[in-house]
Amino acid sequence: MVASSRPLKLHFDPSGDLLAAARDCEAEVFLRWFGNTRAQLDEEYSEYDHASVFIALAHDDGEVVGICRLITPSPSGLKTLNDVAREPWLVDGERAARAARIDQRTSWDVATLGVRPGLGGAKLLAGASLYHGLIVGTRMNRISTIVMMLDEQVRSLLTSLGLLTHGLPGTATAPYLGSPSTTPVYGHCAQMLDGQRQQNPDAYRLVAQGIGLDGITPIDPAGFVLGRRRRVLALPEPIVLPQRVRESAGELG
Repeated sequence: MVASSRPLKLHFDPSGDLLAAARDCEAEVFLRWFGNTRAQLDEEYSEYDHASVFIALAHDDGEVVGICRLITPSPSGLKTLNDVAREPWLVDGERAARAARIDQRTSWDVATLGVRPGLGGAKLLAGASLYHGLIVGTRMNRISTIVMMLDEQVRSLLTSLGLLTHGLPGTATAPYLGSPSTTPVYGHCAQMLDGQRQQNPDAYRLVAQGIGLDGITPIDPAGFVLGRRRRVLALPEPIVLPQRVRESAGELG
């Protein structure tokens, strides 16, 4: 069981042993909640490893208790926009992105996010701290939009916190990688945070500003700026779809 009384700190784009521990945490969390094996995660994300950046919530001894995997812009594209081309959606991700006014050059894919069991009462704060780290990261790297394959239970939690997301045009809720109900969603960062500030100011102070994250070492925003080696902003290659899918996607405009 993970001890919850020790101080915790957020790390952005960790490397070495801490990155390995973050990957182990990701594997444990997603096996527990969605039945995804390590082999399945490797298969799903190996194409995006070069563009993956982790946020790790860890104790001083390097034990990671929470993670968030971000996929940054690269020639591989954003996984959510690629995956909607598959069953059950069969949607042209490029056209959906244009319809939603998503600039892929300044967007991140929030691929995974979760905390280990055993945190007790600290679980909610641990989750809030990961979202806080995500928000700081988007601000410091001038990210305009996030996209996600979002389990509906998690989406309900975000909605309760005042963080509203929108379904990607042409998609609907469906089973995905062990989740019985997942929706491909997007959120324009400035609009999401402005809406949260107005609708749920208490959650805004906690999640957006980090006020009240007791036991979590305060973030140095400068540490959440991606180094030059990681700042890959090349436009992804177009998604090539079967002819019948291209023809059926006309309603996206």
